[in-house]
Amino acid sequence: MSRRVFVVEDETQIAQILHDYLVNAGYRVEIFGDGRSALTAFQESPPDLFLLDLMLPEVDGLTVCKEVRKTSEVPIIMLTAKAEEIDRLLGLELGADDYICKPFSPREVVARAKANLRRWPAAGESGEKESEGLFHQPESQRYLYDGKPLSLTNTEYKILALMHDSPGRVYSRAQLLDLCYDPDQDVSDRAIDSHVKNLRKKLKEVHPAGDLIHSVYGVGYRYER
Repeated sequence: MSRRVFVVEDETQIAQILHDYLVNAGYRVEIFGDGRSALTAFQESPPDLFLLDLMLPEVDGLTVCKEVRKTSEVPIIMLTAKAEEIDRLLGLELGADDYICKPFSPREVVARAKANLRRWPAAGESGEKESEGLFHQPESQRYLYDGKPLSLTNTEYKILALMHDSPGRVYSRAQLLDLCYDPDQDVSDRAIDSHVKNLRKKLKEVHPAGDLIHSVYGVGYRYER
């Protein structure tokens, strides 16, 4: 079955051009003119890729990206006419995989979509990811080590999934708080340290050869295979 793409873009002409090029490339495409309807559709049936405009009515693109990242690592390509560095950094911190600045070539968008989809299993395919004997089953939101499930809290799972998917990337405590907790939760940086400590202990029990999560002094944490 062909891959499914959500085009979340409030400019009708741009959305239709992207739709036509993506359909011509063999993808199934659904268009959404605002962030709220895209999130509702995502919760009902997640796509294989988001093409997500930054400036949207109802719910903006960065908020959509943040909400999607709470439960899924589906590729997200941000579309934006705002090329300032702060917007790029903020989007990447919230979990965007790629950026394309307007005006853009539709052929470039299709090429970027193909590149990101190559790293993501199609619906119905196995989503397991392995490193050091550690298996991620995102569809059931659990980790196994040598076939045995790890007993993780919801927050421990979110932290591990975030770092395991981007080995070597350093996450600050503020980023982990932002990405792994609901906005209305009042949680301090120390809570992250506590969760990481417990997570390390559980990983050490099944992988005694060495730490998989490393501290980066004065910055935060990173996962290393």
